[in-house]
Amino acid sequence: MLVRPFVASRCDGDVLPLHLHGVKHKAMHAAMKSGVVDPVVANIIGTNPFEGPFGIGHEAIAQVTAVGDAVANLRVGDVVVVPWAVSCGACYECKLGLTAKCSTFVPTSPGQTLSCYGFGPMSGSWGGVIADTLRIPFADHMLVTIPDAVDPLRVASAGDNLTDAWRGVAPALEQRPGGRVLVIGGGAQSIGLYAAGFAVLLGAERVDYFDDRDARLDLAASFGATVHKVSKKRSKSLLPVITDRYDVAVEASSTGQGLRDALRALRPGGICTGNGYYLGTGTLLPVMDMYATSATLQVGVSHIRPHLPAMLDFIAETGFEAERVTSLLADWEDAVEAYAAHTTKVVLHREPLTL
Repeated sequence: MLVRPFVASRCDGDVLPLHLHGVKHKAMHAAMKSGVVDPVVANIIGTNPFEGPFGIGHEAIAQVTAVGDAVANLRVGDVVVVPWAVSCGACYECKLGLTAKCSTFVPTSPGQTLSCYGFGPMSGSWGGVIADTLRIPFADHMLVTIPDAVDPLRVASAGDNLTDAWRGVAPALEQRPGGRVLVIGGGAQSIGLYAAGFAVLLGAERVDYFDDRDARLDLAASFGATVHKVSKKRSKSLLPVITDRYDVAVEASSTGQGLRDALRALRPGGICTGNGYYLGTGTLLPVMDMYATSATLQVGVSHIRPHLPAMLDFIAETGFEAERVTSLLADWEDAVEAYAAHTTKVVLHREPLTL
């Protein structure tokens, strides 16, 4: 199947290759060569990190433009979410809901770690979503149509970050209804904000959001979270200022210290999801604390396809204004300048076709 993206959203993780230039690029390259950065990172972005040129972008809303003979459930003109990771829907991993680790596609990817859009050649030849045409395999499984009541700009990030935030809070709050939720924001900028908003609407007793940037704190507060400003020095523990204990924690700072704080802040049986990148080989975990509280830690790439239908239905029913996280809405033709902006969430758009 072929689709034409008309909304594209910059993933929180895209900030790394976009702003990894000059001295920073040399430093990361050296860290990878010396083993300070975990070797698996090279299987995703290459030994020379994010060496271009390659098509970037992996969050897209698109229109179906051509349908193959094997496609039964989609029609030309349908508006769909394109998941960031390529999957078949039928293999062992996909049936377990681990669609970003699809055993049909991941082993054939050059890095044999991910098969996805927008991460460069080590993750396959799928290209980036800021394009006029994308090829979608196993389209009946991969693509999810957007409810008629939902504005595509509202769910611009559904292909990854928005659904990643949902999987960090919705299943856990289903297990612990009305639980308290902790969100440590920062590195995964939009994910933490989406997670805070979802948690409030899902009926959490309390949602505490910690961050160092005023704009994100203001937005989290507008979603109904209780906000706490912290130092930009994220190597310092937040536990002295985290006075509550939580059923659910979303660690979106992308720091080892944030992960340790989130785990130590859990109530007995609490669940922590780490949504950031933890690149170093020496990330320490408080395993004895986890043992004592029977804590659960979830880390890993986002398997968003299984969660998309429920999340889209929730947004259609509640009207959750996810678009408020978008800090820069730009024309498709201005992609180069917009993607380079130092801001929380960039969304590109253009008019859909009349089909």
